[in-house]
Amino acid sequence: MENSEYISIPQLAKTLGISRIAVYKKVKKGQIKAIRIGRSFAIPRKYLTDIIGKTLSEKDEKIIDEAVKKTFKEYGELLKLLGRE
Repeated sequence: MENSEYISIPQLAKTLGISRIAVYKKVKKGQIKAIRIGRSFAIPRKYLTDIIGKTLSEKDEKIIDEAVKKTFKEYGELLKLLGRE
């Protein structure tokens, strides 16, 4: 099965370190491209690099930056104290 051109949802879940349900939800939302085979899904291996090595969009980067700024603003002194321990 290692040389197959497809990977199963459980295999992808193990590779990504997330649950099968989380992978299934991403497939249903269209975030992961997959083909339906009967009642199961198969993910073409050619999409693995896109899935695993996906870069953040500018929108995602902005959301993360704002969250970091907010966290530092609210908990900055506490974070500094924890960093000293």
